[in-house]
Amino acid sequence: MSGRLGADSHATVQNTRLGIWLMIATTVVFAVQDGISRHLASEYNVYMVVMIRFWFFAAFVMALAARADGGIRAATRTRFPLLQITRGVLLVTEVCVMVLAFVKLGLVESHAVFTCYPLLIAALSGPILGEKVGWRRWAAILIGFLGVLIILQPGYAVFSPWALVPLLSALLFAVYGLLTRYVARGDSASVSFFWTGTAGAAAMTLVGVWFWEPMSGPDWGWMAALCCTAIVGHWLLIKAFAVAEASAIQPFAYLQLVWASGIGLFLFGEELRTNVAIGAGLVVAAGIFTLWRQRVRAQQDAHS
Repeated sequence: MSGRLGADSHATVQNTRLGIWLMIATTVVFAVQDGISRHLASEYNVYMVVMIRFWFFAAFVMALAARADGGIRAATRTRFPLLQITRGVLLVTEVCVMVLAFVKLGLVESHAVFTCYPLLIAALSGPILGEKVGWRRWAAILIGFLGVLIILQPGYAVFSPWALVPLLSALLFAVYGLLTRYVARGDSASVSFFWTGTAGAAAMTLVGVWFWEPMSGPDWGWMAALCCTAIVGHWLLIKAFAVAEASAIQPFAYLQLVWASGIGLFLFGEELRTNVAIGAGLVVAAGIFTLWRQRVRAQQDAHS
């Protein structure tokens, strides 16, 4: 699908094109954020790094809410308070797990496994949301998980349990995504965004303050850069979804794998093993097909 319904065809193309470029910019910023996270978490405790990042994220969402109609009071009004809090806790937990994966496995392999999260969303959308998943999407899901197995290589030589960490992160993010879709039935996107930042920051503070470490001056600069990339990345993502439909731009989110892998290869000296490249290719192809089938089903439902 493209652009906004009701606009003329030229405007629709322009909106979709702008949304694509905004999504590409988002993936670049988030990849840089991952590289900075990998550096800081290699030197300092993961909980502290993520806590400070979420403090700035919470400040960002509160600033957005204060400028919106109704202010912060309107942003706090939710029909699903417990689910919104759960979403925030899930996301901040996922971030901690993924940053840990960056340190233990590197950016290349972590992102190669993490890219299976759209397949997990598709697989879990039936039992959690009651959505119907057809045989074509199930076939794509199975092919995608074959790609994950190729990346992980269970049973080959000495299998590292750390290889499962980004898979856990993908599962957490998938459940977070499904809960986001569920609460969207009663809450606006701005309400969900507000609760994501504030609940996540509150939960992380309860843990992170116990792991505070002194940080060097240069690394405080990197921390400031991390917080800025988080804010800029989320702002770009909001703008991307504001000018184009999700189904049209979501496939471009896979470019984050490319940029993050490049940072891992050229800045951190990681290597791209053949099995990781092949497996990641299968996962991405299966994920894009799944997104395309979801778009086709949405179009069919709209015309039925």
